[in-house]
Amino acid sequence: MRLLVSTLVLALTLPVLSGCHSTHVQATITNHTAQPLALVELDYPSASFGTQTLAPGASYQYRFKVIGTGDTKLLWTDGVGQQHSVTGPHLTEAADGTLTADVQAQGVHWSASFPTPAH
Repeated sequence: MRLLVSTLVLALTLPVLSGCHSTHVQATITNHTAQPLALVELDYPSASFGTQTLAPGASYQYRFKVIGTGDTKLLWTDGVGQQHSVTGPHLTEAADGTLTADVQAQGVHWSASFPTPAH
């Protein structure tokens, strides 16, 4: 039994000790308009995520892994029923960093940070 517990502890701590890090993108969509947004969707290579509504001043966060390469795209419906689609930054497979989409009355301000990994 002790051997089993020791093996289990080693198996669970080895990834931490070896510095393993799974690449991912931490995305945030923020509504900086005076109206709620509906049917908010962010498309990225191989998948998408979203939320039904996003109140004025609210943010929606989501973490994802990029599989493939391609552009991002933000889609939403504004307070008067107008549909919008705005192309965002290009992502490459295994991107690791942050992506923000700030929806404003004048459009979308994108910000992306994908630091180069140290070797």
